[in-house]
Amino acid sequence: MLLALNACSPSNEKVEPANKAKPLPIASSVSQQAASLQNGLTSHFRQWLNSNGYGSYDFARLGLTGGSYGGKQSNSDAVNNEPVIFIHGNSDKAFGSASGQTGWTSSISYFLQNGYKQSEVYAITWGPASASLAAQQYHSKPYIERIRAFIQAVKAYTGKNKVDVVAHSMGVTLCRKAIKGGSGSDLLNGGSYNLGGSLTNSVDTFVGIAGANWGLTNCISLAATPTCGSTNGFYPGAYATFFGPVGLSNILSDLNSSSGYEGRYVYSIWSSADQVVGYGCIVWGRNTCKVPGQDGQKSFSTLGHFGAKDNTAYYQLRMVKHHRTN
Repeated sequence: MLLALNACSPSNEKVEPANKAKPLPIASSVSQQAASLQNGLTSHFRQWLNSNGYGSYDFARLGLTGGSYGGKQSNSDAVNNEPVIFIHGNSDKAFGSASGQTGWTSSISYFLQNGYKQSEVYAITWGPASASLAAQQYHSKPYIERIRAFIQAVKAYTGKNKVDVVAHSMGVTLCRKAIKGGSGSDLLNGGSYNLGGSLTNSVDTFVGIAGANWGLTNCISLAATPTCGSTNGFYPGAYATFFGPVGLSNILSDLNSSSGYEGRYVYSIWSSADQVVGYGCIVWGRNTCKVPGQDGQKSFSTLGHFGAKDNTAYYQLRMVKHHRTN
């Protein structure tokens, strides 16, 4: 999510104990899992995207290994489950095996092993997939529009009434804006913009993993970087005596001005040991990893920032398919 991303290694994170009824994908097998996944969107989905006005987005990112995933093999490939859309965090990608860039390898593999098909599981890469550029990424208009368009495309392509969205880290807040819609401002990309109406009715379940919905404490001293900026970054504001936190970034203020718009069911997964969010997920007395107005959560005390994603596929599936947190 932030500048500390380069130093974070999923392979060094502890795995929260789980009983046999709640199996968790193990991060050490991520290389084998990534190698077994088909790289890129299927040709059937790519052809549909080109024929339906989405070609310019280059959702497939075929030049990037692990740049995307999902799609039907043919017109007869039935979609039975609600499609699940996975959106990664800062510097990550759709799937992979490198430290900090495992993407959704474990989650996709787990879903495929538990009743889902390639035509029901989707992921794209929204950023440069480069840890060295982490500090330059923010809630930009192009990223938000890209994610919003992909949600709309998957829903239309699969013909389902609703989709599920599972997001990690910066992907959580990018998705929240993509779904909420409405106005925004991005001076580096043309200034004011309007996304249109909300996509709330298109999303059944939204799961936010290790997000920073109230900003990041580390951004207090790093507000000059785009990622931590006070307009479209994770700036958490300052603490004013008698008034509490003031000056939360514009984008986060917009996202938190209302709640429940992310979908019919809204959940979070987070860990008090998250080394990127830090401080037990607490920012100015509030838990920044919880999605405001959420319906439920699954919390851990030993998983790190990436482990909260890579080792919780069981709970992700329970949330999107059964609307349960256990």
